[in-house]
Amino acid sequence: MGMRFFHRALAAVAAIFTFATPAAADTVTDWWDFGNRVAQTAAGPSGLPGTPDQQRAVTRATLAMFEALNAIDRRYQSYLSFPVGDPRASPDAAAATAAYRVLLQHFPTQRAALDESYAIAMAAIPEGPQREAGRLIGEAAAAAAMNAGGIDPAVPQVPYRPRTTPGEWIGASLPVLEPFMTAFHPWVLPSADAIRPPPPPALTSERWARDYAEVQRLGARTSTARTPFQTLVARYRQAFDITPAMRLAADAPGRTQLRNARMLTLYQMAFDDAALAMVDAKMHYNFWRPITAIRNGDADGNDVTAPDPAWVPLLATPNFPEYPCGHCVVAAAIAEVMTEEVGARPAGGVRVSSQALPLSAVQVLPSWDEWAQQVSDSRIYGGVHFRFSNEAGAEIGRRAARMVLDHALRPLPQPARRR
Repeated sequence: MGMRFFHRALAAVAAIFTFATPAAADTVTDWWDFGNRVAQTAAGPSGLPGTPDQQRAVTRATLAMFEALNAIDRRYQSYLSFPVGDPRASPDAAAATAAYRVLLQHFPTQRAALDESYAIAMAAIPEGPQREAGRLIGEAAAAAAMNAGGIDPAVPQVPYRPRTTPGEWIGASLPVLEPFMTAFHPWVLPSADAIRPPPPPALTSERWARDYAEVQRLGARTSTARTPFQTLVARYRQAFDITPAMRLAADAPGRTQLRNARMLTLYQMAFDDAALAMVDAKMHYNFWRPITAIRNGDADGNDVTAPDPAWVPLLATPNFPEYPCGHCVVAAAIAEVMTEEVGARPAGGVRVSSQALPLSAVQVLPSWDEWAQQVSDSRIYGGVHFRFSNEAGAEIGRRAARMVLDHALRPLPQPARRR
């Protein structure tokens, strides 16, 4: 999975997205959208942010908005132990200020765009003590959020060492997964390796032979077994964008800015923790990609795996290890969070567009699970993952999301809420 996805396909890391124009909006979703577009400007050729801390920029901005709004109307547990604020404060001023301050610290080269956007947002709020109270709460929430989710200096950052037989050449391009990517403080997980999956199947096993044959048959560039629709799915899901689905959820009748801030923060946290666990597992197992395995099928010790020295996948192979499937990790995490938030089969469906095919129309699927499964299948059709890797990735994503949902930003008991 290309790292461009992590920072462009999320509400990111996917992320970093192309955004649909909303039919309705609130300050929280507007600044979440804007934050992702600001982050996109810092991405390098690989799709990665310019600096390690920028990977957590949108999550911190969203968390700051949540803490600011929750301080004004305390309904959920504070992640940052943030104090209760003035209940008369302007929520719009609080949210805009919180996001603006976090984004400005992460992306100082975008100061002009951030300053202008903040000025426009604040100009829409009547001057007075309510706006000033909201601004002060937003400033404090931003400062608190900036101290969370950073690099843990206690975690060793070990450079990648290409593995080969002494004296034998291998490709000299190092993977785009950097050592710092497993050194972040998790939001909820105990550690990056806390939900590391078991090893991939033995190369001599029946499971290996079966999944090898599946991707060899369906994932080849010249495959005649893959249907035209499967080819389209492989391309369409290569860099998915679920912003339309998130907008639909946020704009539903009866939702509040606080509830939307909580939804987006849980979404970001689950994404980050799932991606952290995924990178840890990939670098730990260092498992080969289909293009390497299929071209060397005679060297895996399995009599069933027929080599194809000229085999080429439909999609370009990402430059980092195969196991587990990264797309599958984050799609499952997203599905888990959003199923709890809006139900397994939300009204209006799961609306998703494609960063890989930017001129394509929004697609609508009936359920989050069906969307996540289609993402998983697409990686086999693209020839870049094995089925067992997809299943392991989905398990990681759901476990990470479940831990975030169970332990972060929980609703407060009714008597504890300030009316």
